[in-house]
Amino acid sequence: MIKMTRRKALATAAAAPLAFAASTKASFAEGHAMGPSRGSIHQRFALGDFEVTTLLAGTTPRDNPQGIFGMNVSAEEFAAASAENFIPTDMAQFFFTPTVVKAGENTILFDTGLNAGGITSALSEAGYGADDITHVVLTHMHGDHIGGLQTEGTPTFANAVYVTGAVEHNHWSSAGNAGFDANVVPLNEKMSFLNGGDTVAPGIEAVEAFGHTPGHMAYRITSGGAALMLIADLANHPIWSLERPDWEVRFDADKAAAAASRRNVLGMIADERIPMIGYHMPFPGIGYVDTRGDGFRYVPHSYQLML
Repeated sequence: MIKMTRRKALATAAAAPLAFAASTKASFAEGHAMGPSRGSIHQRFALGDFEVTTLLAGTTPRDNPQGIFGMNVSAEEFAAASAENFIPTDMAQFFFTPTVVKAGENTILFDTGLNAGGITSALSEAGYGADDITHVVLTHMHGDHIGGLQTEGTPTFANAVYVTGAVEHNHWSSAGNAGFDANVVPLNEKMSFLNGGDTVAPGIEAVEAFGHTPGHMAYRITSGGAALMLIADLANHPIWSLERPDWEVRFDADKAAAAASRRNVLGMIADERIPMIGYHMPFPGIGYVDTRGDGFRYVPHSYQLML
């Protein structure tokens, strides 16, 4: 059962986005609109009594990364941070990583990728069908998170209920956004709304991380004394965003609020020394955060969660 604050969806919204077992087999999925998919891979681990699976629903390169990250710093500072971390300044690789949490009788999907083909292919490779999903949690309403909700006008996840932040849904309901109107509005009657501190299911708590979008949410997942933080788009790159929390990101609607949220949530992760999952972190999207000077340091998962 869902335990959360419920708010009635707007009727006029149409006016308004630890054990580890990895599979190395790839099956091709539909890619990002900006580039081809490189395949679909899943990685699975246990968190207490929960089973967590990250899904690579697509990946694509992007040119001119400083047109996206570090918009408020000089080209020299951007180049120095990049060189220090052995990454080029002329290209970034984007990853799109929805996550499934199997929690008792609940099979909870966090975000749905860019399109139905990508997410259903990734789920299938991980051993799930679309009909297995009992809850779809939308961290926010950007197109690469809501794109898989509909398959040719029919809900992709026929048996699911839908959960999202009240602030986020209220904003997009009056924004006149075509993606939201096409993908989310038809599901309003099955949508439940929450605020920070509310739970999707026992052990899965919403954490306010506003700024990237007006109501962007992270989720703290806890079971059997173990915990992790699913950060969604709190930080969209391990160096140019996570390690440099004050660097401005083009995709952040409120850049000052996004930076404050990064410092708050990443600080909690570092203090508790728990793993995190980032939607755009290099696949499998799992890692750790430590403090580093005035910012943070990202430590990718290697074997810490292995059986």
